[in-house]
Amino acid sequence: PIPCVPWQSQLWTLAVTQLQKRTESSAKKEMSSPTEGYAFHHTMIRVKDPVKSVDFYTRLLGMKQVAKFDYPSGKFSLYFMAFYDKEIPTDLDEAAKFDFIFAQNVPFIELTHNWGTESDPDFSYHNGNTEPRGYGHIAIVVPDVYAATERLEKEGVTIIKAPDAGSMKGLAFVADPDGYRIEILRKRV
Repeated sequence: PIPCVPWQSQLWTLAVTQLQKRTESSAKKEMSSPTEGYAFHHTMIRVKDPVKSVDFYTRLLGMKQVAKFDYPSGKFSLYFMAFYDKEIPTDLDEAAKFDFIFAQNVPFIELTHNWGTESDPDFSYHNGNTEPRGYGHIAIVVPDVYAATERLEKEGVTIIKAPDAGSMKGLAFVADPDGYRIEILRKRV
């Protein structure tokens, strides 16, 4: 062995300890979850009449229309709706608006409107709650389920389940203009 004075030995021990910590830290980074950085961004539902749907989600539920994209070649439009409390830029081109939407860390509902469906009186989408069952509902939280349900009922919204109906008390289900169900829950603080 090479002779060391005490301070050299301490320095060597410190260097080895630091190297081990860095190696462990690197190993942890490499071993992190393969889903690190994933986040829920949006769900999409098709709507028959965007005027009615955007009104429902903005005026009646309090969301904002954060962005709208029109695709003339495909004859459809996308409306990104969210409970969004920041300023929404209005001077963005299509590409920048798209980047803006996907940079946000809030969940969106993407309303997809296939042009012409609003004019067809016989047209409707399957809401997932009749046979064959599939899609169920979205859920929002509110300060007061009873007040929210009463207000929506006065606005003519279909109440599927009143807050005290059935065995699950204190929550409600309503239908949007296309019959999609929305669960209304009390916000917990």
